[in-house]
Amino acid sequence: MKKTLIIIASLLAFAVVASAQPRAIGVRAGYGAELSYQHNLGSANFLEVDLGWSFSSAGYFNVAAAYDFSVAPVGPFNFYAGPAADLALYGTNTNNGSLGLGVGAQLGLEYIFSEIPFQISLDWRPLFRLIPSTGFWWDSIGLGLRYAF
Repeated sequence: MKKTLIIIASLLAFAVVASAQPRAIGVRAGYGAELSYQHNLGSANFLEVDLGWSFSSAGYFNVAAAYDFSVAPVGPFNFYAGPAADLALYGTNTNNGSLGLGVGAQLGLEYIFSEIPFQISLDWRPLFRLIPSTGFWWDSIGLGLRYAF
């Protein structure tokens, strides 16, 4: 009986902790489009993971991740910044695919609606490409629309 109560209490505690972690899912659109997921990590910091594809002629798929720190929350607005990384597969529209890796940062401003579970953001994710060739990618500006739950 004691073990059963401990298991039930543990499951309830886990459910409370899991539901206390706000999350958001949606899209981030710019030069390409990305499915976007955010998971708050407490004290307004959050992890963002995006799965995307480009509209360019060569085409590419990418997975990007950023650990963002809330820099200046003011009411429903939140300015955030943090380190980011990107892993890409280039040439998906051709037969000469190559792997790409980049590191950089993400800077953004989001508005969190208080009446509805929705957020809108505008961010910039500049990256320094390490492979297949080195170079600076500055044009990753995106508009995010996410449902918060």
